[in-house]
Amino acid sequence: MDIEKAAAQLEALGNVTRLRIYRTLVRAGEDGLAVGRLQDKLDIPASTLSHHLKRLIDTGLVVQDRQATTLISRANYNGMHGLVGYLVDECCADANCVKRPEVAAV
Repeated sequence: MDIEKAAAQLEALGNVTRLRIYRTLVRAGEDGLAVGRLQDKLDIPASTLSHHLKRLIDTGLVVQDRQATTLISRANYNGMHGLVGYLVDECCADANCVKRPEVAAV
């Protein structure tokens, strides 16, 4: 991942509404959520949700696909892992510190 992409993703997540949307989609898992369900769950207007989802999609953090007449939004887990990896890959590279051990998935 390059620094520009990481910065764009972090900037997108720096908005409270977008962070709430993203965390909700991460929690939803691979099935994602229908846009209407996401709107109901977060209690935000459709136009606001659409605006923020576009930003998350443009930065590669969210993907959408249509199933018949329903638009499904999903967290892009590869994008998420890429960003997290970018942030931690060089932890302590220029210092004499001990890296934290990897935490097993729960």
